Amino acid sequence: MRNWFGNDWNWIVAGLAAAIVVPVLSFFAKMPLWIAAVIGLLVFAGLIFALSPRRLFEGLDAKAIGKGRLDFARDLLNAAAPAAQRLEASADHIANKETAKRVRHLAEIAADVFAKVEASPESAGTVRRFLSYYLPRAAEVAEGFATLEAKRVPDQKRLQDVELVLTKLEDAFVHYSDSLVDDRLDTLDTELRLIQASLKEDIGR
Repeated sequence: MRNWFGNDWNWIVAGLAAAIVVPVLSFFAKMPLWIAAVIGLLVFAGLIFALSPRRLFEGLDAKAIGKGRLDFARDLLNAAAPAAQRLEASADHIANKETAKRVRHLAEIAADVFAKVEASPESAGTVRRFLSYYLPRAAEVAEGFATLEAKRVPDQKRLQDVELVLTKLEDAFVHYSDSLVDDRLDTLDTELRLIQASLKEDIGR
């Protein structure tokens, strides 16, 4: 899943590339050190720009969508992003393969919801409860399972209870992800009715 807050990896990669370019040009290509340093600086700056994380809703027409809607969707996604990251990370700390697989599936669905909302910010209200309630709770439950599992003598009954909740959360995640598609299908149905009415009026069919 895309890191919604960005990170420093682009700076690290750019720094390593520049650190390699300068000595290679200076010692092996026999360039003057100052020229190699200038080229290294250009490589560094170019990679910083090229590898910078894309901002939320970059490229979308804010005027066409509405600034209020865009701000609402952005705030919703930014607030939910830490929970999504925690959910994804928790799978790596779960030893039970089936449970870890289920948690990764939850993280994949969450990423899908994020992508759908970013593509259609006006749909954010449809998944507001998912992003503000179910996603953080799922992260807490997944982390709780990993904590229970780490005990020397895990409580099997509690583990089963947590697994059951994760299964139900999986159903809820699928429901909310599909609800975003249903919204688009409702729009399609409306368009079809309008087209059919226009055709009937214009050509009698």
